[in-house]
Amino acid sequence: MVTSSPEDVMRRLGSGLLSFPVTTFHDDFSFDERSYRDNIGWLCQHGATGLFAAGGTGEFFSLTPTEVERVTAAAVAEAPDDFPVIGAAGYGTATAVEMAKACARAGAAGILLLPPYLTGSPQDGLAAHVRAVCDATDLGVIVYSRANAVFREDTLAGLAETCPNLVGFKDGVGDLELMTRVYARLGNRFTYIGGLPTAEMFALPYTELGVTTYSSAIYNFVPKFAVEFYHAVRAGDRDRIYRDLNEFVIPYCKIRDRGAGYAVSIVKAGVRAIGRPAGPVRSPLRDLTPGEFAELTELIAKLT
Repeated sequence: MVTSSPEDVMRRLGSGLLSFPVTTFHDDFSFDERSYRDNIGWLCQHGATGLFAAGGTGEFFSLTPTEVERVTAAAVAEAPDDFPVIGAAGYGTATAVEMAKACARAGAAGILLLPPYLTGSPQDGLAAHVRAVCDATDLGVIVYSRANAVFREDTLAGLAETCPNLVGFKDGVGDLELMTRVYARLGNRFTYIGGLPTAEMFALPYTELGVTTYSSAIYNFVPKFAVEFYHAVRAGDRDRIYRDLNEFVIPYCKIRDRGAGYAVSIVKAGVRAIGRPAGPVRSPLRDLTPGEFAELTELIAKLT
C-alpha cells in the first residue's frame, strides 16, 4: 500500500506509463477475483508506474459500488507495496463521495473521479461535485474530463485554489485548444493524463501540451510493446512511433471502431487472445464476434 502524499503519488504516475486493467468475470458475469489478482501480479512486472482499478477499461459503469471496493482491494492486495493503485468514484455526488471513502478503506493511493451519471452539468455544478469528493478524502483526486463533465480552465483554476488534493487532470475529450488553455492556465499544478480511447493514437501530439503519461488499454495484453511505445513517445522517436502506429495500433483501432463499446470489448478480447483470463464483458457491451477475435489474435501474434 502506498502511503505517500497525493503530490508524490501524482509525480510517480506522471513519470511513466499507466495500466488500466480489465476486470475479470466468470462466465456468469460475477467478479473473478482469483484471475483478476493473477493478471494484476503479471501486469505489475512489465514497467507501468501505476494502475487504475475498476476504471473505464475495468468496466466501472457495470460494477456496483460494493464491487468497485472489492476490485480495488484485490488490486491493492496483489500489487507491490510501493506500487500506486488508483480507485474509482463516480455517478451522483452522494454516491461518488461514498465510493471515494470506500477506495480509501480498500487501501487505494488515489481516486479517479469519473463523470456524473447521465445529466448535463453546468460548470459551477461540476465544481461543487468535485469539491464534495475532495472534501470527503485525504487521497489525491484525478478528475476525468469527458462526456457530460468537460471542465473549462476557469473551473479547474478555481478548484485548484480550494481543493489541495485535486492533483490530476485526465483528458478524455481530445479538444486540443481546451487542453492548451488548461495547461497554459495551470501549468505544473496538475499531473496530466491522456485518457482518450487507445491513447497511443494521441500520445505524440499530447506531449506538447504537458501530458506526460496516458492510460494504456493495450498494456493489458501487449505490455512490452506498450511500454516501448511510451518510451519512444517520450524520446520523440517519430520513426519508431509511426512504424508502430502503422503496423499495430491503427489496424487495432480499425477493429475497435466496428462496434459501439468495442474500446472495452477489444481489450478483453486481447487478454483472452494471449491466453490470460478475462471473461466476458457485461451488458450493455458485447464481445467481439469470432471472426473479429481471430483477426485480433493474428494481429497480436505479429508482435511476437
